[in-house]
Amino acid sequence: MEPVFANPLPPQSALRARVGVAHRRGEEDAVAAILAAAEIPADSRGRIAASARRLVEAVRRERLGKGGLDAFVQEYALSSPEGVALMCLAEALLRIPDAETVDRLIRDKIASANWQRHLGHSGSLFVNASTWALMLTGRLLRPDHGEGDLGSILRRFAARSGEPVWRQAVSAAMRILADQFIMGRTIEEALERARGPSRSGERHGYRHSFDMLGEAARTTADAERYHAAYRRAIAAIGKEAAGRPIEAAPGISVKLSALHPRYEMAQRDRVMRELLPSLLALARDARAAGIGFTIDAEEADRLEPSLDLVEALALAPDLAGWDGLGLAVQAYQKRALAVVDWLADLALRARRRLMLRLVKGAYWDTEIKRAQEKGLEGYPVFTRKVATDVSYLACAGRMFAAGGVFYPQFATHNAHTLAAILELAGDRTDWEFQRLHGMGEALYAEVVGPDRMNRACRVYAPVGSHEDLLAYLVRRLLENGANTSFVNRIVDEKEPIDEIVADPIAQLVRLPAKPHPRIPLPRDLFRPVRRNSKGLDLADPQILDELRGGLAEAVRQPWHAGPIVGGVDLAGAGEPVFDPSDRRR
Repeated sequence: MEPVFANPLPPQSALRARVGVAHRRGEEDAVAAILAAAEIPADSRGRIAASARRLVEAVRRERLGKGGLDAFVQEYALSSPEGVALMCLAEALLRIPDAETVDRLIRDKIASANWQRHLGHSGSLFVNASTWALMLTGRLLRPDHGEGDLGSILRRFAARSGEPVWRQAVSAAMRILADQFIMGRTIEEALERARGPSRSGERHGYRHSFDMLGEAARTTADAERYHAAYRRAIAAIGKEAAGRPIEAAPGISVKLSALHPRYEMAQRDRVMRELLPSLLALARDARAAGIGFTIDAEEADRLEPSLDLVEALALAPDLAGWDGLGLAVQAYQKRALAVVDWLADLALRARRRLMLRLVKGAYWDTEIKRAQEKGLEGYPVFTRKVATDVSYLACAGRMFAAGGVFYPQFATHNAHTLAAILELAGDRTDWEFQRLHGMGEALYAEVVGPDRMNRACRVYAPVGSHEDLLAYLVRRLLENGANTSFVNRIVDEKEPIDEIVADPIAQLVRLPAKPHPRIPLPRDLFRPVRRNSKGLDLADPQILDELRGGLAEAVRQPWHAGPIVGGVDLAGAGEPVFDPSDRRR
Protein backbone atom coordinates (compact mmCIF):
# COMPACT_ATOMS: atom_id res chain seq x y z
CA MET A 1 0.00 0.00 0.00
CA GLU A 2 1.34 3.43 -0.97
CA PRO A 3 1.49 5.72 2.08
CA VAL A 4 -0.35 9.02 1.79
CA PHE A 5 2.08 11.99 1.61
CA ALA A 6 4.88 9.63 0.56
CA ASN A 7 6.09 11.96 -2.19
CA PRO A 8 6.72 15.71 -1.93
CA LEU A 9 4.43 17.93 -4.00
CA PRO A 10 5.95 19.25 -7.22
CA PRO A 11 7.49 22.75 -7.07
CA GLN A 12 5.15 25.61 -7.88
CA SER A 13 5.65 28.61 -10.14
CA ALA A 14 5.46 32.08 -8.62
CA LEU A 15 1.97 32.62 -10.08
CA ARG A 16 0.71 29.29 -8.74
CA ALA A 17 2.16 30.06 -5.32
CA ARG A 18 0.17 33.33 -5.32
CA VAL A 19 -3.02 31.27 -5.58
CA GLY A 20 -2.19 29.63 -2.26
CA VAL A 21 -1.21 32.92 -0.63
CA ALA A 22 -4.49 34.52 -1.76
CA HIS A 23 -6.42 31.56 -0.37
CA ARG A 24 -5.04 32.17 3.13
CA ARG A 25 -5.10 35.97 3.16
CA GLY A 26 -7.30 37.90 5.57
CA GLU A 27 -10.49 39.46 4.33
CA GLU A 28 -9.13 43.00 4.74
CA ASP A 29 -6.29 42.32 2.30
CA ALA A 30 -8.56 40.41 -0.08
CA VAL A 31 -11.09 43.26 -0.21
CA ALA A 32 -8.35 45.80 -0.87
CA ALA A 33 -7.07 43.66 -3.76
CA ILE A 34 -10.45 43.35 -5.50
CA LEU A 35 -11.27 47.04 -5.03
CA ALA A 36 -7.98 47.99 -6.70
CA ALA A 37 -8.58 45.55 -9.57
CA ALA A 38 -12.25 46.49 -10.08
CA GLU A 39 -11.72 50.23 -10.44
CA ILE A 40 -14.09 51.59 -13.14
CA PRO A 41 -14.16 55.22 -14.36
CA ALA A 42 -17.04 57.37 -13.09
CA ASP A 43 -18.59 57.89 -16.55
CA SER A 44 -18.60 54.12 -17.16
CA ARG A 45 -20.22 53.53 -13.80
CA GLY A 46 -22.95 56.00 -14.74
CA ARG A 47 -23.67 54.17 -17.99
CA ILE A 48 -23.72 50.83 -16.14
CA ALA A 49 -26.31 52.12 -13.64
CA ALA A 50 -28.53 53.51 -16.40
CA SER A 51 -28.36 50.28 -18.40
CA ALA A 52 -29.09 48.17 -15.32
CA ARG A 53 -32.10 50.34 -14.49
CA ARG A 54 -33.52 49.86 -17.99
CA LEU A 55 -33.09 46.10 -17.67
CA VAL A 56 -34.89 45.91 -14.32
CA GLU A 57 -37.74 48.10 -15.58
CA ALA A 58 -38.12 45.89 -18.65
CA VAL A 59 -38.11 42.69 -16.58
CA ARG A 60 -40.80 44.03 -14.26
CA ARG A 61 -42.86 45.17 -17.23
CA GLU A 62 -42.57 41.93 -19.20
CA ARG A 63 -42.36 39.26 -16.53
CA LEU A 64 -46.10 38.43 -16.23
CA GLY A 65 -46.79 34.82 -17.17
CA LYS A 66 -43.11 33.85 -17.06
CA GLY A 67 -42.46 31.22 -14.44
CA GLY A 68 -39.69 28.76 -13.74
CA LEU A 69 -37.34 28.80 -10.78
CA ASP A 70 -37.25 32.62 -10.61
CA ALA A 71 -40.98 32.83 -9.88
CA PHE A 72 -40.91 29.84 -7.56
CA VAL A 73 -38.12 31.03 -5.27
CA GLN A 74 -39.63 34.52 -5.27
CA GLU A 75 -42.92 33.15 -3.92
CA TYR A 76 -41.39 30.58 -1.57
CA ALA A 77 -38.35 32.49 -0.31
CA LEU A 78 -36.23 30.93 2.42
CA SER A 79 -37.41 33.71 4.71
CA SER A 80 -40.84 32.00 4.78
CA PRO A 81 -41.72 28.82 6.73
CA GLU A 82 -43.16 27.35 3.55
CA GLY A 83 -39.90 27.93 1.66
CA VAL A 84 -37.92 26.18 4.37
CA ALA A 85 -40.42 23.30 4.42
CA LEU A 86 -40.10 22.85 0.66
CA MET A 87 -36.32 22.87 0.75
CA CYS A 88 -36.28 20.28 3.55
CA LEU A 89 -38.76 18.14 1.66
CA ALA A 90 -36.89 18.35 -1.65
CA GLU A 91 -33.55 17.57 0.00
CA ALA A 92 -34.81 14.60 2.02
CA LEU A 93 -37.74 13.02 0.19
CA LEU A 94 -35.96 10.54 -2.05
CA ARG A 95 -33.10 9.89 0.35
CA ILE A 96 -35.48 8.12 2.75
CA PRO A 97 -35.56 4.35 2.18
CA ASP A 98 -38.89 3.44 3.78
CA ALA A 99 -42.46 4.61 3.11
CA GLU A 100 -43.35 5.10 6.79
CA THR A 101 -40.63 7.74 7.29
CA VAL A 102 -41.60 9.46 4.02
CA ASP A 103 -45.19 9.68 5.28
CA ARG A 104 -44.04 11.20 8.57
CA LEU A 105 -41.79 13.71 6.78
CA ILE A 106 -44.57 14.85 4.45
CA ARG A 107 -47.02 15.11 7.35
CA ASP A 108 -44.52 17.20 9.32
CA LYS A 109 -43.42 19.56 6.51
CA ILE A 110 -46.61 19.93 4.46
CA ALA A 111 -49.46 19.80 6.98
CA SER A 112 -48.22 22.57 9.27
CA ALA A 113 -47.46 25.16 6.56
CA ASN A 114 -49.83 27.92 5.51
CA TRP A 115 -49.94 27.32 1.76
CA GLN A 116 -53.19 29.19 1.22
CA ARG A 117 -51.57 32.57 1.85
CA HIS A 118 -49.42 32.05 -1.27
CA LEU A 119 -52.35 31.28 -3.57
CA GLY A 120 -52.73 33.79 -6.40
CA HIS A 121 -49.73 35.90 -5.36
CA SER A 122 -47.57 34.88 -8.29
CA GLY A 123 -48.14 35.76 -11.92
CA SER A 124 -46.83 32.32 -12.87
CA LEU A 125 -49.36 29.60 -13.71
CA PHE A 126 -46.76 26.99 -12.69
CA VAL A 127 -46.30 28.52 -9.22
CA ASN A 128 -50.04 28.85 -8.60
CA ALA A 129 -50.63 25.26 -9.71
CA SER A 130 -47.90 24.11 -7.32
CA THR A 131 -49.53 26.10 -4.51
CA TRP A 132 -52.90 24.47 -5.16
CA ALA A 133 -51.33 21.01 -4.95
CA LEU A 134 -49.47 21.82 -1.73
CA MET A 135 -52.52 23.50 -0.18
CA LEU A 136 -54.70 20.48 -0.99
CA THR A 137 -52.17 18.03 0.47
CA GLY A 138 -51.77 20.18 3.57
CA ARG A 139 -55.52 20.20 4.19
CA LEU A 140 -55.68 16.45 3.80
CA LEU A 141 -53.06 15.99 6.48
CA ARG A 142 -54.36 18.38 9.13
CA PRO A 143 -56.47 17.20 12.09
CA ASP A 144 -60.23 17.65 11.67
CA HIS A 145 -61.67 21.00 12.73
CA GLY A 146 -65.18 20.50 11.34
CA GLU A 147 -67.39 18.00 9.59
CA GLY A 148 -69.01 20.06 6.85
CA ASP A 149 -66.12 21.80 5.13
CA LEU A 150 -64.33 20.60 2.00
CA GLY A 151 -61.23 19.77 4.01
CA SER A 152 -63.17 17.31 6.17
CA ILE A 153 -64.60 15.57 3.12
CA LEU A 154 -61.16 15.31 1.55
CA ARG A 155 -59.63 14.01 4.76
CA ARG A 156 -62.24 11.27 5.00
CA PHE A 157 -61.45 10.35 1.39
CA ALA A 158 -57.74 10.25 2.21
CA ALA A 159 -58.41 8.05 5.24
CA ARG A 160 -60.26 5.58 3.04
CA SER A 161 -57.65 5.70 0.31
CA GLY A 162 -54.69 5.39 2.63
CA GLU A 163 -51.47 7.35 3.00
CA PRO A 164 -49.87 5.99 -0.22
CA VAL A 165 -52.28 8.19 -2.21
CA TRP A 166 -50.98 11.48 -0.91
CA ARG A 167 -47.43 10.16 -0.69
CA GLN A 168 -47.60 9.52 -4.41
CA ALA A 169 -49.25 12.91 -4.93
CA VAL A 170 -46.42 14.77 -3.20
CA SER A 171 -43.80 12.71 -5.02
CA ALA A 172 -45.53 13.52 -8.32
CA ALA A 173 -45.55 17.23 -7.37
CA MET A 174 -41.81 17.10 -6.74
CA ARG A 175 -41.31 15.53 -10.17
CA ILE A 176 -43.34 18.31 -11.77
CA LEU A 177 -41.10 20.75 -9.93
CA ALA A 178 -38.07 18.88 -11.24
CA ASP A 179 -39.22 19.29 -14.84
CA GLN A 180 -38.87 23.05 -14.44
CA PHE A 181 -35.22 22.78 -13.43
CA ILE A 182 -33.78 20.03 -15.63
CA MET A 183 -33.48 20.09 -19.42
CA GLY A 184 -34.27 16.40 -19.79
CA ARG A 185 -34.01 12.99 -18.17
CA THR A 186 -31.58 11.83 -20.86
CA ILE A 187 -29.13 13.69 -23.07
CA GLU A 188 -31.29 12.88 -26.11
CA GLU A 189 -34.36 14.37 -24.44
CA ALA A 190 -32.37 17.45 -23.41
CA LEU A 191 -31.00 17.99 -26.93
CA GLU A 192 -34.49 17.73 -28.40
CA ARG A 193 -35.81 20.27 -25.90
CA ALA A 194 -32.87 22.58 -26.65
CA ARG A 195 -33.86 22.57 -30.33
CA GLY A 196 -37.48 23.30 -29.51
CA PRO A 197 -39.52 26.50 -29.16
CA SER A 198 -39.04 26.96 -25.40
CA ARG A 199 -37.68 30.25 -24.08
CA SER A 200 -34.37 28.43 -23.44
CA GLY A 201 -34.19 26.98 -26.96
CA GLU A 202 -31.83 27.55 -29.85
CA ARG A 203 -34.66 29.16 -31.83
CA HIS A 204 -34.47 32.07 -29.41
CA GLY A 205 -30.71 32.41 -29.97
CA TYR A 206 -29.40 30.35 -27.05
CA ARG A 207 -26.45 27.97 -26.87
CA HIS A 208 -26.25 25.17 -24.32
CA SER A 209 -23.79 23.52 -21.96
CA PHE A 210 -25.12 20.19 -20.69
CA ASP A 211 -24.42 19.03 -17.15
CA MET A 212 -24.97 15.35 -16.34
CA LEU A 213 -26.46 15.55 -12.85
CA GLY A 214 -25.07 13.38 -10.07
CA GLU A 215 -23.07 13.84 -6.92
CA ALA A 216 -19.54 12.75 -6.07
CA ALA A 217 -18.54 9.15 -6.79
CA ARG A 218 -18.25 7.02 -3.65
CA THR A 219 -16.80 3.95 -5.33
CA THR A 220 -14.82 3.07 -8.44
CA ALA A 221 -18.01 1.60 -9.89
CA ASP A 222 -19.72 4.99 -9.44
CA ALA A 223 -16.86 6.72 -11.24
CA GLU A 224 -16.96 4.23 -14.12
CA ARG A 225 -20.71 4.73 -14.48
CA TYR A 226 -20.32 8.52 -14.62
CA HIS A 227 -17.45 8.20 -17.12
CA ALA A 228 -19.65 6.08 -19.40
CA ALA A 229 -22.49 8.62 -19.09
CA TYR A 230 -20.15 11.47 -20.07
CA ARG A 231 -18.87 9.52 -23.09
CA ARG A 232 -22.43 8.85 -24.30
CA ALA A 233 -23.35 12.50 -23.77
CA ILE A 234 -20.29 13.78 -25.65
CA ALA A 235 -21.10 11.53 -28.61
CA ALA A 236 -24.73 12.73 -28.70
CA ILE A 237 -23.80 16.42 -28.33
CA GLY A 238 -21.15 16.05 -31.04
CA LYS A 239 -23.80 14.88 -33.53
CA GLU A 240 -25.85 17.94 -32.65
CA ALA A 241 -22.88 20.31 -33.05
CA ALA A 242 -22.84 19.56 -36.78
CA GLY A 243 -19.60 21.35 -37.58
CA ARG A 244 -20.45 24.65 -35.88
CA PRO A 245 -17.58 26.76 -34.50
CA ILE A 246 -16.70 25.53 -31.05
CA GLU A 247 -17.89 28.71 -29.30
CA ALA A 248 -21.30 28.43 -31.01
CA ALA A 249 -21.69 24.66 -30.58
CA PRO A 250 -23.29 22.99 -27.56
CA GLY A 251 -20.82 21.82 -24.94
CA ILE A 252 -20.55 19.69 -21.83
CA SER A 253 -19.67 20.43 -18.20
CA VAL A 254 -17.76 17.76 -16.26
CA LYS A 255 -17.72 17.31 -12.49
CA LEU A 256 -14.36 15.84 -11.47
CA SER A 257 -15.61 14.49 -8.15
CA ALA A 258 -17.97 12.24 -10.16
CA LEU A 259 -15.00 10.65 -11.93
CA HIS A 260 -12.94 9.56 -8.92
CA PRO A 261 -13.96 8.40 -5.43
CA ARG A 262 -10.96 10.03 -3.70
CA TYR A 263 -10.77 13.33 -5.53
CA GLU A 264 -8.96 15.37 -2.89
CA MET A 265 -5.63 17.12 -2.52
CA ALA A 266 -4.31 14.67 0.08
CA GLN A 267 -4.64 11.93 -2.57
CA ARG A 268 -2.97 13.97 -5.32
CA ASP A 269 -0.63 11.22 -6.57
CA ARG A 270 -3.48 8.76 -6.90
CA VAL A 271 -5.73 11.36 -8.55
CA MET A 272 -3.10 12.25 -11.15
CA ARG A 273 -2.36 8.58 -11.81
CA GLU A 274 -5.97 7.36 -12.04
CA LEU A 275 -8.22 10.33 -12.86
CA LEU A 276 -6.03 12.12 -15.41
CA PRO A 277 -6.12 9.29 -18.01
CA SER A 278 -9.91 9.07 -17.66
CA LEU A 279 -10.25 12.83 -18.04
CA LEU A 280 -7.85 12.93 -20.98
CA ALA A 281 -9.92 10.27 -22.78
CA LEU A 282 -13.09 12.35 -22.34
CA ALA A 283 -11.31 15.50 -23.55
CA ARG A 284 -10.12 13.62 -26.66
CA ASP A 285 -13.72 12.59 -27.32
CA ALA A 286 -14.86 16.21 -26.95
CA ARG A 287 -12.14 17.41 -29.31
CA ALA A 288 -13.14 14.82 -31.91
CA ALA A 289 -16.79 15.83 -31.50
CA GLY A 290 -15.96 19.53 -31.94
CA ILE A 291 -17.56 20.67 -28.67
CA GLY A 292 -16.48 22.59 -25.58
CA PHE A 293 -15.35 20.67 -22.48
CA THR A 294 -15.57 22.64 -19.23
CA ILE A 295 -14.31 21.50 -15.82
CA ASP A 296 -17.07 22.53 -13.43
CA ALA A 297 -16.52 24.36 -10.14
CA GLU A 298 -16.80 22.49 -6.85
CA GLU A 299 -15.93 23.09 -3.21
CA ALA A 300 -12.85 25.21 -2.43
CA ASP A 301 -10.81 22.30 -1.07
CA ARG A 302 -10.88 20.72 -4.55
CA LEU A 303 -9.51 23.69 -6.47
CA GLU A 304 -5.81 22.79 -6.19
CA PRO A 305 -6.16 19.31 -7.77
CA SER A 306 -8.48 20.86 -10.39
CA LEU A 307 -5.74 23.27 -11.42
CA ASP A 308 -3.22 20.43 -11.60
CA LEU A 309 -5.52 18.46 -13.90
CA VAL A 310 -6.35 21.46 -16.09
CA GLU A 311 -2.65 22.20 -16.48
CA ALA A 312 -1.98 18.59 -17.51
CA LEU A 313 -4.79 18.72 -20.08
CA ALA A 314 -3.74 22.11 -21.44
CA LEU A 315 -0.16 20.88 -21.99
CA ALA A 316 -1.13 17.43 -23.33
CA PRO A 317 0.21 16.94 -26.90
CA ASP A 318 -2.99 15.04 -27.79
CA LEU A 319 -5.04 18.21 -27.27
CA ALA A 320 -2.70 20.74 -28.92
CA GLY A 321 -4.46 23.31 -31.09
CA TRP A 322 -7.90 22.63 -29.57
CA ASP A 323 -9.68 25.64 -28.04
CA GLY A 324 -12.50 23.73 -26.38
CA LEU A 325 -10.90 23.19 -22.95
CA GLY A 326 -12.49 25.27 -20.21
CA LEU A 327 -12.72 25.84 -16.47
CA ALA A 328 -15.21 27.52 -14.13
CA VAL A 329 -13.81 30.11 -11.68
CA GLN A 330 -15.77 31.13 -8.58
CA ALA A 331 -15.63 34.84 -7.79
CA TYR A 332 -16.60 34.36 -4.14
CA GLN A 333 -13.23 32.74 -3.44
CA LYS A 334 -10.54 35.15 -2.25
CA ARG A 335 -8.06 33.61 -4.71
CA ALA A 336 -10.26 34.09 -7.82
CA LEU A 337 -8.10 36.90 -9.23
CA ALA A 338 -4.92 34.91 -8.70
CA VAL A 339 -6.51 31.91 -10.45
CA VAL A 340 -7.40 34.06 -13.49
CA ASP A 341 -3.79 35.31 -13.67
CA TRP A 342 -2.40 31.76 -13.44
CA LEU A 343 -4.80 30.53 -16.15
CA ALA A 344 -3.75 33.37 -18.46
CA ASP A 345 -0.13 32.27 -18.05
CA LEU A 346 -1.10 28.63 -18.62
CA ALA A 347 -2.87 29.53 -21.88
CA LEU A 348 0.29 31.30 -23.09
CA ARG A 349 2.50 28.35 -22.12
CA ALA A 350 0.13 25.91 -23.83
CA ARG A 351 -0.33 28.18 -26.87
CA ARG A 352 -4.09 27.80 -26.71
CA ARG A 353 -7.24 29.74 -25.87
CA LEU A 354 -9.07 28.61 -22.75
CA MET A 355 -12.83 28.87 -22.29
CA LEU A 356 -13.19 30.57 -18.91
CA ARG A 357 -16.58 30.52 -17.20
CA LEU A 358 -16.86 33.11 -14.42
CA VAL A 359 -19.48 32.33 -11.78
CA LYS A 360 -20.20 33.83 -8.38
CA GLY A 361 -20.38 30.46 -6.59
CA ALA A 362 -23.02 28.06 -5.28
CA TYR A 363 -21.37 26.49 -2.20
CA TRP A 364 -21.09 29.52 0.11
CA ASP A 365 -22.95 27.93 3.05
CA THR A 366 -20.82 24.79 2.76
CA GLU A 367 -17.55 26.76 2.67
CA ILE A 368 -18.47 28.73 5.79
CA LYS A 369 -19.54 25.65 7.74
CA ARG A 370 -16.51 23.54 6.74
CA ALA A 371 -14.08 26.26 7.77
CA GLN A 372 -15.87 26.53 11.12
CA GLU A 373 -15.80 22.77 11.66
CA LYS A 374 -12.04 22.72 10.99
CA GLY A 375 -11.33 25.75 13.16
CA LEU A 376 -9.30 27.41 10.38
CA GLU A 377 -7.72 30.84 10.62
CA GLY A 378 -10.14 32.29 8.08
CA TYR A 379 -12.63 31.56 5.32
CA PRO A 380 -11.80 30.72 1.68
CA VAL A 381 -14.72 32.92 0.55
CA PHE A 382 -15.81 36.49 1.14
CA THR A 383 -18.27 36.82 4.01
CA ARG A 384 -20.17 39.70 2.35
CA LYS A 385 -22.25 39.21 -0.79
CA VAL A 386 -21.28 42.65 -2.09
CA ALA A 387 -17.60 41.66 -1.97
CA THR A 388 -18.36 38.72 -4.25
CA ASP A 389 -20.04 41.11 -6.71
CA VAL A 390 -16.94 43.32 -6.73
CA SER A 391 -14.64 40.31 -7.06
CA TYR A 392 -16.69 39.24 -10.09
CA LEU A 393 -16.17 42.63 -11.75
CA ALA A 394 -12.45 42.53 -10.93
CA CYS A 395 -12.09 39.08 -12.50
CA ALA A 396 -14.13 40.12 -15.55
CA GLY A 397 -11.87 43.10 -16.13
CA ARG A 398 -8.78 40.90 -15.78
CA MET A 399 -10.22 38.37 -18.26
CA PHE A 400 -10.84 41.04 -20.91
CA ALA A 401 -7.40 42.55 -20.25
CA ALA A 402 -5.76 39.18 -20.93
CA GLY A 403 -6.68 39.51 -24.61
CA GLY A 404 -7.16 36.46 -26.78
CA VAL A 405 -5.94 33.84 -24.31
CA PHE A 406 -9.52 33.45 -23.01
CA TYR A 407 -12.94 32.96 -24.53
CA PRO A 408 -14.75 34.73 -21.62
CA GLN A 409 -18.08 33.32 -20.39
CA PHE A 410 -20.02 35.30 -17.79
CA ALA A 411 -22.64 33.44 -15.78
CA THR A 412 -24.93 35.88 -13.98
CA HIS A 413 -28.59 36.66 -13.27
CA ASN A 414 -27.80 40.11 -11.84
CA ALA A 415 -28.81 43.12 -13.97
CA HIS A 416 -26.03 45.38 -12.64
CA THR A 417 -23.38 42.70 -13.24
CA LEU A 418 -24.78 42.09 -16.73
CA ALA A 419 -24.69 45.80 -17.55
CA ALA A 420 -21.12 46.07 -16.20
CA ILE A 421 -19.94 43.21 -18.43
CA LEU A 422 -21.46 44.97 -21.47
CA GLU A 423 -19.56 48.14 -20.54
CA LEU A 424 -16.26 46.36 -19.84
CA ALA A 425 -16.45 44.43 -23.11
CA GLY A 426 -16.49 47.55 -25.24
CA ASP A 427 -16.40 46.53 -28.90
CA ARG A 428 -15.37 42.92 -28.24
CA THR A 429 -17.80 40.24 -29.40
CA ASP A 430 -15.74 37.09 -28.74
CA TRP A 431 -17.44 36.29 -25.42
CA GLU A 432 -20.82 35.16 -24.09
CA PHE A 433 -23.23 35.36 -21.18
CA GLN A 434 -24.47 32.26 -19.38
CA ARG A 435 -27.54 31.53 -17.28
CA LEU A 436 -29.12 28.53 -15.57
CA HIS A 437 -31.94 26.65 -17.25
CA GLY A 438 -35.21 27.77 -15.65
CA MET A 439 -33.72 31.00 -14.31
CA GLY A 440 -33.04 34.47 -15.67
CA GLU A 441 -35.46 34.02 -18.57
CA ALA A 442 -37.11 37.43 -18.23
CA LEU A 443 -33.75 39.21 -17.83
CA TYR A 444 -32.10 37.55 -20.83
CA ALA A 445 -35.18 38.07 -22.98
CA GLU A 446 -33.93 41.69 -23.06
CA VAL A 447 -30.42 40.61 -24.12
CA VAL A 448 -30.63 37.66 -26.54
CA GLY A 449 -31.88 37.91 -30.11
CA PRO A 450 -31.42 40.27 -33.08
CA ASP A 451 -34.39 42.39 -31.98
CA ARG A 452 -32.71 43.00 -28.59
CA MET A 453 -28.99 43.38 -27.79
CA ASN A 454 -28.07 40.41 -29.99
CA ARG A 455 -25.62 39.11 -27.38
CA ALA A 456 -24.72 35.44 -27.17
CA CYS A 457 -25.93 33.51 -24.12
CA ARG A 458 -25.39 29.88 -23.17
CA VAL A 459 -27.88 27.99 -20.97
CA TYR A 460 -26.36 25.74 -18.30
CA ALA A 461 -28.69 22.76 -18.77
CA PRO A 462 -28.86 19.99 -16.14
CA VAL A 463 -29.65 16.49 -17.42
CA GLY A 464 -30.78 13.62 -15.20
CA SER A 465 -33.54 11.91 -13.28
CA HIS A 466 -35.47 13.34 -10.35
CA GLU A 467 -33.28 11.35 -7.97
CA ASP A 468 -30.21 13.12 -9.36
CA LEU A 469 -31.89 16.52 -9.17
CA LEU A 470 -32.24 16.86 -5.41
CA ALA A 471 -28.76 18.06 -4.45
CA TYR A 472 -28.68 20.43 -7.45
CA LEU A 473 -32.12 21.81 -6.55
CA VAL A 474 -31.13 22.45 -2.93
CA ARG A 475 -27.99 24.32 -4.05
CA ARG A 476 -30.11 26.52 -6.32
CA LEU A 477 -32.65 27.18 -3.55
CA LEU A 478 -29.91 28.05 -1.06
CA GLU A 479 -28.16 30.28 -3.60
CA ASN A 480 -31.29 32.10 -4.80
CA GLY A 481 -34.05 31.40 -2.28
CA ALA A 482 -33.24 34.12 0.24
CA ASN A 483 -35.27 37.30 -0.06
CA THR A 484 -31.98 39.21 -0.42
CA SER A 485 -31.02 37.33 -3.59
CA PHE A 486 -31.16 39.21 -6.89
CA VAL A 487 -33.65 36.84 -8.54
CA ASN A 488 -36.09 37.70 -5.75
CA ARG A 489 -35.44 41.44 -5.65
CA ILE A 490 -35.67 42.07 -9.39
CA VAL A 491 -39.35 40.98 -9.50
CA ASP A 492 -40.35 42.36 -6.09
CA GLU A 493 -42.20 45.60 -6.83
CA LYS A 494 -41.63 46.76 -3.23
CA GLU A 495 -37.85 46.84 -3.82
CA PRO A 496 -36.71 50.28 -5.07
CA ILE A 497 -34.86 49.97 -8.37
CA ASP A 498 -32.12 52.33 -7.19
CA GLU A 499 -31.23 49.86 -4.43
CA ILE A 500 -31.33 46.87 -6.77
CA VAL A 501 -28.92 48.45 -9.27
CA ALA A 502 -26.69 50.09 -6.66
CA ASP A 503 -22.99 50.08 -7.52
CA PRO A 504 -21.35 47.26 -5.48
CA ILE A 505 -17.95 49.00 -5.63
CA ALA A 506 -19.36 52.11 -3.95
CA GLN A 507 -21.18 49.94 -1.42
CA LEU A 508 -18.06 47.97 -0.51
CA VAL A 509 -15.92 51.11 -0.14
CA ARG A 510 -18.36 52.40 2.49
CA LEU A 511 -18.20 49.21 4.55
CA PRO A 512 -15.46 48.36 7.07
CA ALA A 513 -12.76 46.24 5.40
CA LYS A 514 -13.46 43.39 7.80
CA PRO A 515 -15.44 40.12 7.73
CA HIS A 516 -19.18 40.36 8.25
CA PRO A 517 -19.79 41.21 11.94
CA ARG A 518 -22.29 38.36 12.35
CA ILE A 519 -19.89 35.75 10.94
CA PRO A 520 -17.05 35.25 13.43
CA LEU A 521 -13.78 33.78 12.26
CA PRO A 522 -13.76 29.98 12.61
CA ARG A 523 -11.36 30.08 15.55
CA ASP A 524 -13.70 32.51 17.36
CA LEU A 525 -16.90 30.55 16.75
CA PHE A 526 -17.46 29.75 20.44
CA ARG A 527 -16.14 32.99 21.92
CA PRO A 528 -16.28 34.25 24.62
CA VAL A 529 -16.78 30.82 26.18
CA ARG A 530 -13.77 29.18 24.56
CA ARG A 531 -11.54 29.15 21.51
CA ASN A 532 -12.53 26.73 18.73
CA SER A 533 -10.32 23.67 18.31
CA LYS A 534 -7.84 24.01 15.46
CA GLY A 535 -7.78 21.50 12.61
CA LEU A 536 -5.60 20.90 9.58
CA ASP A 537 -6.54 22.10 6.12
CA LEU A 538 -5.61 19.01 4.11
CA ALA A 539 -6.41 20.85 0.88
CA ASP A 540 -3.53 23.28 1.45
CA PRO A 541 -0.30 22.20 -0.32
CA GLN A 542 1.83 24.01 2.28
CA ILE A 543 0.12 22.15 5.15
CA LEU A 544 0.48 18.85 3.30
CA ASP A 545 4.20 19.41 2.79
CA GLU A 546 4.69 20.25 6.47
CA LEU A 547 2.68 17.18 7.45
CA ARG A 548 4.67 14.94 5.10
CA GLY A 549 7.90 16.17 6.67
CA GLY A 550 6.56 15.58 10.17
CA LEU A 551 5.39 12.07 9.35
CA ALA A 552 8.73 11.21 7.74
CA GLU A 553 10.56 12.41 10.85
CA ALA A 554 8.24 10.41 13.11
CA VAL A 555 8.95 7.24 11.11
CA ARG A 556 12.71 7.72 11.43
CA GLN A 557 12.59 7.88 15.22
CA PRO A 558 12.57 4.64 17.26
CA TRP A 559 9.44 4.41 19.42
CA HIS A 560 9.01 2.37 22.58
CA ALA A 561 5.74 1.87 24.46
CA GLY A 562 5.32 0.39 27.92
CA PRO A 563 3.31 0.67 31.13
CA ILE A 564 4.01 3.57 33.47
CA VAL A 565 2.97 2.98 37.06
CA GLY A 566 3.58 5.59 39.71
CA GLY A 567 5.68 7.56 37.26
CA VAL A 568 8.08 4.61 36.67
CA ASP A 569 8.49 2.65 33.41
CA LEU A 570 7.98 -1.02 34.15
CA ALA A 571 10.31 -3.46 32.42
CA GLY A 572 8.94 -6.40 30.49
CA ALA A 573 9.11 -8.38 27.26
CA GLY A 574 8.33 -6.27 24.21
CA GLU A 575 6.36 -7.21 21.09
CA PRO A 576 6.59 -5.54 17.67
CA VAL A 577 3.61 -3.39 16.57
CA PHE A 578 3.19 -2.71 12.87
CA ASP A 579 1.95 0.40 11.11
CA PRO A 580 -1.62 -0.37 9.96
CA SER A 581 -1.05 1.66 6.76
CA ASP A 582 2.16 -0.22 5.92
CA ARG A 583 2.55 -3.63 7.54
CA ARG A 584 6.24 -3.73 6.62
CA ARG A 585 6.96 -0.94 9.10
